[in-house]
Amino acid sequence: MINVSVVINKKLCSVEVEGRTLLSRLLREQIKLTGTHIGCDTSQCGACVVHVDGIAVKSCTMLAVEADGSKIVTIEGMANLDGSLGAIQKAFQDHHGLQCGYCTPGMVMSAASLLKENPKPTEKEIREYLEGNLCRFTGCHNIVKAIFSASGQEVAALIAEP
Repeated sequence: MINVSVVINKKLCSVEVEGRTLLSRLLREQIKLTGTHIGCDTSQCGACVVHVDGIAVKSCTMLAVEADGSKIVTIEGMANLDGSLGAIQKAFQDHHGLQCGYCTPGMVMSAASLLKENPKPTEKEIREYLEGNLCRFTGCHNIVKAIFSASGQEVAALIAEP
């Protein structure tokens, strides 16, 4: 067993893990932050995206021991301090950017990274950025609308649904 100390959503966590434990499993099974979803365990779907030291990472591709000493933000850390939905989460709700909700945590985390890098992305830039995230139900149009809205841009400026 290996001791891993990380700051998750601004709280210090120190846990023992096996060397083969994935970050996604640490978050869900040991830390009990179940908002990070595990969809494929092969880096295909993006449901497990979290931020590690400010960078979007598919947590099923990272060993927990690799995160030792890092600051991690999960979907739970995207809420406002009072527990209400954060701006991106609220935009997803307002624009129906979810259906079953399984991909939503990863989409929100990816959206936050995109908006950090590019505060006013175009529709094309949003769609390209989300290529590493899969949604089986929405076709991503409402997700694109939600991210466009969260960037402060007028959703009416988007093209018609493809």
